[in-house]
Amino acid sequence: MLPLTRRWTLSLALASLLPAPRLVFAADRPKVSVALDWTPNTNHVGLYVAKAKGFYEEAGINVEIMPYTDTSAGTLVANGVADFGIAGPISLFAQRAAGAPLKGVYAVVQTETGRLILNDSRKDIQRPKDLDGKTYGGFGSAWEEALVSAMIRADGGEGKFNTITLGTSAYEALADGSVDFTLEVYTWEGIAAELEKRALRRFRYADYGVPDEQTTLIVSNDAFVANNAAKASAFIKATRRGYDDAVNHPQEATRLLIEGSGGALTNIELVAASMKALIDGNYLRAADGTVGTIDPAKMAAICDFLFDNGILCDAQGAALKDKPDIPSFYTNALFD
Repeated sequence: MLPLTRRWTLSLALASLLPAPRLVFAADRPKVSVALDWTPNTNHVGLYVAKAKGFYEEAGINVEIMPYTDTSAGTLVANGVADFGIAGPISLFAQRAAGAPLKGVYAVVQTETGRLILNDSRKDIQRPKDLDGKTYGGFGSAWEEALVSAMIRADGGEGKFNTITLGTSAYEALADGSVDFTLEVYTWEGIAAELEKRALRRFRYADYGVPDEQTTLIVSNDAFVANNAAKASAFIKATRRGYDDAVNHPQEATRLLIEGSGGALTNIELVAASMKALIDGNYLRAADGTVGTIDPAKMAAICDFLFDNGILCDAQGAALKDKPDIPSFYTNALFD
């Protein structure tokens, strides 16, 4: 946690003098829990801003940001352990296809944050089509294989490459030549690499045959949304307020995220630079001012891509034969 300034020390002292009824009211507010997809980072900033600035309290709810665990946020939400969770559309569609009662309810980012990366020194690789026959350092998912192949083919290649499942840092594997290319989340990993002065070249997925997607979502459970509509709506509206406020006040948002992370975030330069990238790139708030709204066209396009590549499977692991009912996988109704 950041050192307390004199001003913050005084604020805490004054807060201790607040009347007891306020504390009782806070304890009695309906509780809402949200699970993270990773340790705290700038994708989560709106949650921490909304909590720290009292937006959830004003909405009449008491929000718990659960500690990150190895169990995916989607699994925690599907099983009722958490009311909301951070998940990508790939996970949402895959888990929903297999029978998990997940529903997308908020788009954290408005456009693709993923990049295919390689060392800038590789003069033999100038375009994705040059990756044919090269070695990819991946993480073992069918989505990655379809993604990389599509990018190569979209650029005129055959889409054939070798894969090594990484057991180490992707950047280390690139540096020691174990792999020729890998993937990153530009707005966090990519920014960290830039701060470390790593000379990398990047190809954005959506520029080469892969549908643009809202890479990070907040998901909930069908039953929770149906049975707790008012509470769910209060959470989503206050969360949107948190993300909007973070865009308007990035320095304050950076501080609140670091302070709220419980010591998980110590690299202030990285958090500030990531916030700048998210704002400058219109990720948290689109150029047209959109914050949080799920884009039906983007959801349909990425679902079609997953279905066409046989990535969506039923509970028995068999590829779906019929395209799923895409609108049932998400809702924007909680903004109403």
